Amino acid sequence: MLNSYMFSHTLNYEKIVLRHWSIQKDNTFIDGSFSKLKNGLVSIEDAQNRIINIPLESLSDADQAYVKKREEAIIYLNTSIPSVKKSENNSPFLIKSLLIVIFLLVFGICIFKIAERKKIKYLVPILFAGLVMTLFSFGKKLLTTTDPNFVNSAFIPFIPNVHTSWDNNYFYVESKGIPNHTMMVGISNHGWQQQVPNPQCYTGSNHWSIPLNPVIAATPTLIDNVHFTRGAIAIAANGVPIFNYHTNTGVDSYTDGQLDNYGGHCGRADDYHYHTAPIHLYTLGQTTTNLPCAFALDGFAVYGNLEPDGTPMTTLDTNHGHYGTNGVYHYHGTSTAPYMIGSFVGQVTEDATYQLIPQAAAHPVRNENWTPLSGALITSCVANTNNNGYNLSYTLNGTPGYATNFSWSGSTYSFNYVTPSGTTTTNYNGFTQCTVPLANNVFALDNSITLYPNPAKDILQINLGSDSIENDIQNVAIYGIKGDLILKTDGFKSNIDIKNLASGTYFVKFQFSNAQITKKLLVK
Repeated sequence: MLNSYMFSHTLNYEKIVLRHWSIQKDNTFIDGSFSKLKNGLVSIEDAQNRIINIPLESLSDADQAYVKKREEAIIYLNTSIPSVKKSENNSPFLIKSLLIVIFLLVFGICIFKIAERKKIKYLVPILFAGLVMTLFSFGKKLLTTTDPNFVNSAFIPFIPNVHTSWDNNYFYVESKGIPNHTMMVGISNHGWQQQVPNPQCYTGSNHWSIPLNPVIAATPTLIDNVHFTRGAIAIAANGVPIFNYHTNTGVDSYTDGQLDNYGGHCGRADDYHYHTAPIHLYTLGQTTTNLPCAFALDGFAVYGNLEPDGTPMTTLDTNHGHYGTNGVYHYHGTSTAPYMIGSFVGQVTEDATYQLIPQAAAHPVRNENWTPLSGALITSCVANTNNNGYNLSYTLNGTPGYATNFSWSGSTYSFNYVTPSGTTTTNYNGFTQCTVPLANNVFALDNSITLYPNPAKDILQINLGSDSIENDIQNVAIYGIKGDLILKTDGFKSNIDIKNLASGTYFVKFQFSNAQITKKLLVK
C-alpha cells in the first residue's frame, strides 16, 4: 500500500500530496509534494511539476519532522526487518539446549550399543523427534522483535481517534478511550454501577505502551480473579483499554450481566473499557480480519475467529492463543471465557495492587461511591448536541423518565440526575478535556484517503478508508491551479458534483481540526 505513495517523485495523480511548506528564513510558503532528502536538501515538487531544492534547516520544525518521518519510512521500505531474532541475553537457554542435545546424543549412542540391531530402526525416529522437540521448545525462548509498522497497521483504520508513535522499546497509543459505537446499552438490571462514559486523556506521557521486544516468559502468567484485576491487560485497535474479564470483586463481568452489547462498561473513574475481546470491530466493518483487533500489553497481537491469513482459527492453547505460521505468538478473541487472554505468554510486571505496569491511568471527576442500581435498564447513551458530553437514559423497575446527563466546560463538569419527579444538578471540578494529537499521523491519514475516478468528469467520489475519520473533517474544498476557491462543503460529502468544472488540474483540500490533507484532481 505504501510503495506507490512513498516514492512521490514518480507522479501519480491519485496519490500525490501537496503540502503547505513553511520557509522560516524568508517567511514564505510553498505548496508541493515531498520528493526526496539528499545531502541536507529537501526536494519539493510544486503544482507545475517543478523541483525546488530547499535546505532542511530552513524549514519549520513541523516540516523538518515531517521530512525525517518520510525519509525513515522510505529507508524502511528498502531494508529488510526480521520478525524474530535471537536475544542478546538468551545464553542460558542456548546452554541448556546444548546440554540436552549432548545428553540425547550420548544416550542414543549407549542405546545403540546395547540394543538389538533389529530394534535400532525404531529408536532412531524416537531420538530424532526428541531432539527436534527440544530445539523447538528452546527456540520459543527467543526475543521477538515486532515491526512497528505492522502494529501501526492495526490502528490506522481508527485515525483520528488514535495517535501512534514508537521508539526502540515501545509502541505508544494515545486516545480518549471512547469507541465509535453505542455504549452502555445492554447492561442487565443489576449490572449498572451508575458510572458514565467520560472521555479520558490517554495522551502525552499518559499513553498506552506495547512492548516491541516481547520476551516469551519461562512460565505464562495467569490472568484470574486475583491477578491483573486492576487496570488494562490490552488495548483495542480503536484506543479503548481492555480489562481482565474478572472485575475487582472477582466475578465474571460478562456472565454477571455487567457489560453492554459490545463487552464494555464504565469503571470507578467513569472510564469506558472492554472486558472481552473487541471482535465486534470486525462485525461492524471497522477493521479487516487480517488485522489484529487489539494488542495485549505483553506485546502480542489479538485476532478474531480467523487466522491472519484468513483461514479458520486453529486450536488454542491454555493461554488462549498459539504460534502462527511466522513463528510468532498471537491470541484470539472468542465468545467464551477467558474471551481473549488466559495467561500472558510474554513477560509482564504486576505491581502490589494487581495492576500491569507500565500503563495509562484514568482520572475520575466524581468522588461519590456509586453502587449497582438494581432494576435499572439503560435505553440509550448518546453524545449531546454540543458534543461536550453524553445523555444516558434508563428505566427503573420498568418506569421511564430517568437519566444521567453530563457535560463539561473547561475543567467544570455538570451532572444532571433526572428522575420523573425532577432534576438535581451537581458540578464537579475535574481535568480539562484534551485533543488526540494528529500531526504524526498525517502520513497514514493521507494514505487512507483516495479520490476516484481520477481523472473525473461528472461526479467525484471520495473514499476515506475509515468511517472514524469522517466526523473530524470540518470541510472539503476544491481549488484551481492558481489557488482560487472553486467550491466548498460543510463537513464531509462522499460524492461531489463537478459537472460545472472545466477540464484541468484542481486540488481537493480536506480540513481536519488540526491537520490538512491535499489531493490532486484531474477533470476531463
